[in-house]
Amino acid sequence: MIDTHSHIYLENFDSDREKVIAQALETGITKILMPNIDAKSIKTMLATETQFPDICLSMMGLHPTSIKSDYIKELKIIEKELEKRDYIAIGEIGMDLYWDTTFAQEQKEALSIHLQWAKEKNVPAVIHTRNAFPEIFDIIYKEYSDKLSGVFHSFSGSLEDAEKIKQMKNFYIGVNGTVTYKNSNLSDILYKIGYEKLLLETDAPYLPPVPYRGKRNEPAFMMKTAEKIAEIFSVKVEKIVEVTTRNVEILFEV
Repeated sequence: MIDTHSHIYLENFDSDREKVIAQALETGITKILMPNIDAKSIKTMLATETQFPDICLSMMGLHPTSIKSDYIKELKIIEKELEKRDYIAIGEIGMDLYWDTTFAQEQKEALSIHLQWAKEKNVPAVIHTRNAFPEIFDIIYKEYSDKLSGVFHSFSGSLEDAEKIKQMKNFYIGVNGTVTYKNSNLSDILYKIGYEKLLLETDAPYLPPVPYRGKRNEPAFMMKTAEKIAEIFSVKVEKIVEVTTRNVEILFEV
């Protein structure tokens, strides 16, 4: 399995990162894909990649909640990093209008720029979407081409949103521990759209699956998400692992 979205480089793991990654490998995780947050997170993310080469792979982007009035300055830092070397994806990018809509326009502009970079670099976009599906779809449709690919990470939209993503060539839906939560309607949505375009992720250290709620999430817990998805579709967990891993290999070329 490949954890397609994990902030394993954050300080939450500073005391036992090596142990956490060893446990992940023991559970069948072969790679951990790391989304960047902003200029401040680049150094520790790249250090983690250096420490665990071929396991931890870095993306590059500016998280929507980090977009403030100085976002152009931040984007220039991201752009310089993209010029230095190759990254597996442009991410974590997108829009988040849940807590604050002050910089909604700036988020839109940044997303457009990021998507253009993804097309230029021929790498996928890893999209964070919270309370912003209509806005994000508008921007993606404007930028859409056969060169654009990506994943809507930690999917939290409606059935209609999921259907739109399913119809978009080269786009996938990222599922993590939220699918195991009792108050989530994600199980019903997934059942209606199928598992053919799903990716597995953790979003560690956030959103741990049942029975680990309240604890720090980590890549080793991802099997609980796979098991839940297998339960939804009444198939063996090996089938879910096979399909989702193949999707990762196609999208990220890893």
